[in-house]
Amino acid sequence: MAESTTISNTENLMKYLDLPQRGFCMAEYIWIDGTNGVRSKTKTLDKKCTDVKELSEWNFDGSSCDQAPGDNSDVYLRPVRIFPDPFRRGDNILVLCECWDHDGSPNKFNYRHDCARLMEANAKQEPWFGLEQEYTLLGLDGRPYGWPKQGFPAPQGPYYCGVGTGKVYCRDIVEAHYKACLYAGVKIAGVNAEVMPAQWEFQVGPCEGIDLGDQLWMARFLLHRVAEEFGVVITFSPKPIPGDWNGAGLHTNVSTKDMREDGGLKAIEAVMGKLEKRHVEHIAVYGEGNAERMTGQHETASMDKFNWGIADRGASVRIPRQCAAAGKGYFEDRRPASNADPYQITGIVMETMFGGLPDEKMQK
Repeated sequence: MAESTTISNTENLMKYLDLPQRGFCMAEYIWIDGTNGVRSKTKTLDKKCTDVKELSEWNFDGSSCDQAPGDNSDVYLRPVRIFPDPFRRGDNILVLCECWDHDGSPNKFNYRHDCARLMEANAKQEPWFGLEQEYTLLGLDGRPYGWPKQGFPAPQGPYYCGVGTGKVYCRDIVEAHYKACLYAGVKIAGVNAEVMPAQWEFQVGPCEGIDLGDQLWMARFLLHRVAEEFGVVITFSPKPIPGDWNGAGLHTNVSTKDMREDGGLKAIEAVMGKLEKRHVEHIAVYGEGNAERMTGQHETASMDKFNWGIADRGASVRIPRQCAAAGKGYFEDRRPASNADPYQITGIVMETMFGGLPDEKMQK
């Protein structure tokens, strides 16, 4: 699919992945930058690391990542999770980090910090989350991969969960990403081709508390890293192609202990009123460019109002039919855009359901 030189170079590089490293190993420090993207750099470790507490803090130039001014550019990386590295197999690791400023405060783009505090404060609720990450694969010309150079492919219809040439594109990238996630221990639940050609989805979860955000960000990193090997671009734009084409979302499935118990449907329905009252606040953190996607068409609700329904994919929030029939389960918030931050999504959902942090409640 990519140019032959890219494939040849990749094959040559793969030969070196299993070479012995004479006691040393590599740690890829990964963080989220000021534009909602991922960055990384590599540190050599003199021994195998199995506990994140063994890893040292590091730093980077925040002015080059839109996270700090040039005259005070040091931003610090604090490791929070480690995953096995599927690209450098053996004892090498991927290290998910939080970003902190020199004064000991979380960087303004460190959304994980407050989300983790909310999850810890409400741990007794046992919140489970599952996110459905849609994305689009682009060629270097900026058009969806496999689309004609001029004009458009046939209308939507045969592409969703499609099989066969002309119906799906880049399945090799999708499969490689799936396997990379499994190797790394990311709780990827499945994949499928989406409604627009060259658009796919993977699901992560269910995960409890802060674990969901950590795993989704690592899955995003792995997706970019795999696509790099093929010379293909990944976009999380919620409306990559204007017109009569589906956008891309990050549908968020939410369940608490009360919702999963018999009679839990009442707990789910009680949350709907809380979500409606804070609709505007949720939309504000549900992704850039979401207005282009949430038009009330193409399986979306209107951005201007909140509604919910059973088995309604045109609603802001959907309660699956099997959950309504069982009288318990979960709900699906369909409003988040594909480029939204999972820490912000899960954080505001928890805040809406159970209130803010204890110290914030006292201040109010």
